[in-house]
Amino acid sequence: MNATCARLSLLTRTKSTRPNSVCVFAIFALAALPLAAQTVTPKPPVSTPSAGGNSFDGPGDVRYEPDRDVEDRRIDMFMGDWRDSLPRHAYGSLVLRDILTRGDNYAPPEPGAILQAANYLAYGRLVPEDSTVPTTLDREQNVFYIVGGNGEITAGGRTLALHKDIAIFVPANLEFVMKNTGDEDLLMYVISEPTPEGFKPVKQMLTVDERKVAVRTPMYASPFTLPGASGHWAHIVRDLFSRTDGLATIGDVITVTINPMTMGEPHPHNAGQEEIWAAIEGDSLAFLGTELRIQHPGMAYMIRPDRLMTHSNINAGDEPVKFLWFAGSSIKK
Repeated sequence: MNATCARLSLLTRTKSTRPNSVCVFAIFALAALPLAAQTVTPKPPVSTPSAGGNSFDGPGDVRYEPDRDVEDRRIDMFMGDWRDSLPRHAYGSLVLRDILTRGDNYAPPEPGAILQAANYLAYGRLVPEDSTVPTTLDREQNVFYIVGGNGEITAGGRTLALHKDIAIFVPANLEFVMKNTGDEDLLMYVISEPTPEGFKPVKQMLTVDERKVAVRTPMYASPFTLPGASGHWAHIVRDLFSRTDGLATIGDVITVTINPMTMGEPHPHNAGQEEIWAAIEGDSLAFLGTELRIQHPGMAYMIRPDRLMTHSNINAGDEPVKFLWFAGSSIKK
């Protein structure tokens, strides 16, 4: 076992205009297990500036315009579905179908072309007995979140088994190969982020088994947050990767579960805040501005990041729904 000194940040994981973070130093051990990648240390509780982990103190902070926003009628431009895109090949044999792509986060030129902090969000498929070619990401880093099938990924002399709910972070400049070892398609969501000039990527592949991640617990309780939730009334959050783990332009990658007959708190986002909600389990209602849309697994959206448009997710069904969530900012600091 190799001891590593890491700087663990208790970062605010909300969209507040009043950042509040506490940094601590800790020594932790990362086990170099045979045939395994390094496992991410569970994230600590989150210190938030508002009660219950919300991005504002209450409904009084939501701005209501005197007239209906004409941009509400264009909300479908801010949504994407992999079923509407043509397949493309990546790394040899991995078939990708884009959900969201690069574009304009205020005026998408086409549906789903809204990303500026990330490269793309795609749905991936690797057929049985197939594998990718050895690939080294150049000025790009990827997160793979597995939703079906079985396989393995090898990088840096380590091999990791792939199955449902496994998340893998492959940094830039590290060669990797992915293989389908089962008799069904290996299915996944792929998040790609650029690496800025001068960025120094981490040296190893990281992995998280989402099923073993504890639910995020804010340090400050809120009377509006349901028991067992992490904030925004009903969001049950599990952390996957963050800047502490080596992300470059994306701040966090998490999963959010919403239980039956509950909804998230409607709220806006700060200017330039790109927050992506990709449905991965169950049907729900996306509440965007003044519009509702049915959101099936494989669909994702981002609201216009102008502090005016509000959003929420409503689970009107009898089973939990789950989202893959990531965020970044298009405003250079």
